[in-house]
Amino acid sequence: MARFEGAIFDVDGVLVDSPHEKAWRESLRELMEGPWRDIRSRTTWSPDGFTPQVYQTEMSGKPRLDGARAALAYFHVPDDEEESRVAQYADDKQVMVVRMIEAGDFTSYPDALRFVLDAKDDGIRIAAASSSKNANLFLGKIRLDRFAEEQGIASKSVRPGLTLLDAFDADVSGREFAHGKPHPDMFLAAAHELGVAPERAVVLEDAVAGVQAAKAGGMAALGIARADDADLLAGAGADLVVVSLDQVDRTALHDGRLEKTST
Repeated sequence: MARFEGAIFDVDGVLVDSPHEKAWRESLRELMEGPWRDIRSRTTWSPDGFTPQVYQTEMSGKPRLDGARAALAYFHVPDDEEESRVAQYADDKQVMVVRMIEAGDFTSYPDALRFVLDAKDDGIRIAAASSSKNANLFLGKIRLDRFAEEQGIASKSVRPGLTLLDAFDADVSGREFAHGKPHPDMFLAAAHELGVAPERAVVLEDAVAGVQAAKAGGMAALGIARADDADLLAGAGADLVVVSLDQVDRTALHDGRLEKTST
């Protein structure tokens, strides 16, 4: 089997534990308890109803307007003036998430940063491909040089001042595509910019829509079940599902196979 030549990373939930879920949940709560309180009784929304599973199954991996539309549909928000409500919700969420990012209200996943460095050292070209227009804000704040020093990692890919954003060979995050996930447009664009054939690329995703997009584009899909959703990712067609990228067998990856380590 031919080796993988490219690795394409979603950002939220794969590389960073971002505040997107919190921002979606809290901005909807503020709307329902404020400007939209007159329609609240006509919906199925409740303060406890916006669960991690709702975010993962209905919104994760989708462009902002699509995510807002999916959430409002899920909670049966009346569709009169729907588009204005969708836009207001999406805008309010954006303001909130940028505020959280600037305040440093997020963390990066150490297993993902180790995977990035391993891939680069192994000669695999890497790309960031997130529907989020905020992805580069996250990536630019994560210092890979400091991480490598703290972890005692001797990587030939690290240089002083290196951020996670700098490390990528291509970045299509936040771009407008004709179709969002689960369509493969974004991942195909990332593979093209890497100069890698789709069948030689592996996509790292934590969302069902992202796994479906990878498979629709003829790529391997590595599912990261950070939200106790391994069955959902496997059901979407992921070739391998792990709870940590440290579980991925690097030797097998080099040979073009997705396998777990034996330990």
